[in-house]
Amino acid sequence: MQPGTAAGAESDAQTDATAADLTIEQLAAAAGMSVRNIRNHHTRGLLPAPTVRARVGYYGPEHVSRLCVIRDLQADGFNLAAIKRMLDASSGSVARLAGIRDAVLASFGSEPREVITAADVARRLDGLDEDVVASLRKLELVVPIGEGRFERTSPALVRAYEQVLALGVSARAAVGVAERLSEDCDSIARALVDLYVEALWQPYVDAGLADSGAEDAVKTLQGLQALAAEAVLAMFRLRMDARMEAAADELLQDQVKRAELLRRRL
Repeated sequence: MQPGTAAGAESDAQTDATAADLTIEQLAAAAGMSVRNIRNHHTRGLLPAPTVRARVGYYGPEHVSRLCVIRDLQADGFNLAAIKRMLDASSGSVARLAGIRDAVLASFGSEPREVITAADVARRLDGLDEDVVASLRKLELVVPIGEGRFERTSPALVRAYEQVLALGVSARAAVGVAERLSEDCDSIARALVDLYVEALWQPYVDAGLADSGAEDAVKTLQGLQALAAEAVLAMFRLRMDARMEAAADELLQDQVKRAELLRRRL
């Protein structure tokens, strides 16, 4: 999903959607959604009906806000049936639903991002071959935000990459490992999010998104996040120890074989 919160997306969209009424085409542009999807949401009861004047439907900022929340929740992995239940349970309050979603996302405590210039990006990519540059762009460690500026999505990862290069590791080898780590971490993250959604969040949604349960739902996610980080680190240490031990044994056996071969030649 793109950086930012649902509330932020709503604010941006509402800035574009002025007090003037919007046609469905203008609504689609403001919410970043196709006209076809908007009509589909109408059919499913996810979007209130427009105000009709002279046989033309007109939409307001509240429609943009709701579409932004629907879009973000879909990106979070919820299907349209679940989103409709959430909207119904929140009595149609988009602000309330967006607030709960933002509180859940904020509990992950994402790393603060850094803004750098295009010149800085060009300097850091200078001398790298095209395959390495393509791989770095695919990892999205640095993403364009307009006006010649770029955002480091994870300054810590960028620093780690630079420190690995300083140790003498080639850029191609470092990026190759980074790609594998990205794929493995994505699988881990997907498994943990699925666990939370299915076992903890969805029951709360099905129960009606009660105000009394919102704080507990967020606290539960915070606890799961801490446990997940601890479990991943512990598992990594176990696997790293096992791999290092196996590598050490292989190196030792190789040295023994070389020594034996040399002895025979003498």
